[in-house]
Amino acid sequence: MNDIALDTNILIYSHFRNDEHKREIAHELLTCCPIVSTQVVSEYLNVMKRLLSIPKIELLELCAQWMNECHIQIVEKSTVDIAKKIIQRHDFQLFDAIIIAAALESGCKTLYSEDMQHNMKIDRQLTIINPFI
Repeated sequence: MNDIALDTNILIYSHFRNDEHKREIAHELLTCCPIVSTQVVSEYLNVMKRLLSIPKIELLELCAQWMNECHIQIVEKSTVDIAKKIIQRHDFQLFDAIIIAAALESGCKTLYSEDMQHNMKIDRQLTIINPFI
């Protein structure tokens, strides 16, 4: 199993035609067989539907393509319990805490995200990295 996880924004950037730099980095990270939580899958579908206004079937096909390159981490009750502790310690936003918790449960060492604090260490195990810096 891989030791990197991706936040939703990385997956979104893999489709950006107006920012080649971010798109290339996103594609490179997808080749590393990253961990992606079911929370990220849901957020991806929601944001992409709003941004691209593409038919639902086409959107699901796009999603299935990159999911083939990833390990999907299911959000379970234990994930929610960990997210609660993360919020208590670090005051993250709700969905970010769930994404972090899923990455921790998967044993990831790195979570790539543009939206969270760069170089922040969570539970001495997971480091949040903004790959676009």
